[in-house]
Amino acid sequence: MNFTMNTSEIILPFNKEKKVSWRSPSNIALVKYWGKKENQIPSNPSLSFTLSESYTETSIFYKKKEYLNAASLEFRFEGKKNLPFQNKIEGFLKKIIEYFPFLTELQLKIDSRNSFPHSAGIASSASSMSALALCLCSIEKKHFGSLNDKNEFFTKASFIARLGSGSASRSVFPYAATWGEIIENSISSDEFASVLPFELNPKFKNYKDAILIISKQTKKVSSTAGHALMVGHPFAKERFILAKKNLKLLLSALKLGDEKSFIEIVENEALTLHALMMSSNPGFILIHPNTLKIIEKVRDYREKTGIKLCFTLDAGPNIHLLYSDNDSDEVEKYIKKELVQYCENEFWISDKMGEGPMEIL
Repeated sequence: MNFTMNTSEIILPFNKEKKVSWRSPSNIALVKYWGKKENQIPSNPSLSFTLSESYTETSIFYKKKEYLNAASLEFRFEGKKNLPFQNKIEGFLKKIIEYFPFLTELQLKIDSRNSFPHSAGIASSASSMSALALCLCSIEKKHFGSLNDKNEFFTKASFIARLGSGSASRSVFPYAATWGEIIENSISSDEFASVLPFELNPKFKNYKDAILIISKQTKKVSSTAGHALMVGHPFAKERFILAKKNLKLLLSALKLGDEKSFIEIVENEALTLHALMMSSNPGFILIHPNTLKIIEKVRDYREKTGIKLCFTLDAGPNIHLLYSDNDSDEVEKYIKKELVQYCENEFWISDKMGEGPMEIL
């Protein structure tokens, strides 16, 4: 699929400042993407649940530059100038000029904010980069007569988001999305994410996600560095094979409503991710003692009650607990009574599966 624009058709019709805004959610990966090739291509396919309450809202104010050498970007995060974020966004915009050539002639002011604390262990890069990509696609759609097809619009947004953050590619779709080429989905690609190739079983559409914040500290090893350590990793080949196998099994579970298999696969993926980190060179440990205590308690609770409570982890110590809304009263009582003591300042976030991003008009 070709996402470049025909530069001969670029006529800037906006001398007065205009605005586009999007709200885009974060997501939690169930089959993990760990290891990547050049240009943000994943070494293995992944699958995630789209969240609802953990999101980024981004607005772009734009107009034609008054003169060629004018500064092209002003970035504010939650109302304040943020130079590190601005530098990252400037680098990203330069990277995607071929897909939005009109950017070279625009003066941009970008305002962004999160619904969750930036240090809360939620994938803010997924929500922020997908929101930014959606805004850019909206500018193209509004002024250049392209991206009028809904599928084309969100596919390009996913493609652009991926160039900023791999996991962001999945955030532009509702409920659940895969990223990476797989046999089970003919429209799948390494360059953008896609919806599931079937209707998600109703059992999973009402799933909730309790995010237990074990630590708000910045990770000792960035995800980018972690991905790089998969090059030459002694278990890399086997891992990529396992990820494809687990994804196939998880797709079947999501289609059939098989919660038992869902739990087995999702928890195995979470622990495998951290095993890969510990066995890389150099190895690193991001799990905290309280992470392990909660995992043990969750498994005991599931065995004693029969309630299908499931845990997963990203590349950090914080835990996502997945469970049906039908069990939410019991599970959340248990969280408050037994698990919050292991969270930093007893802090946790109640979230759920979401319907994807929305334009703010």
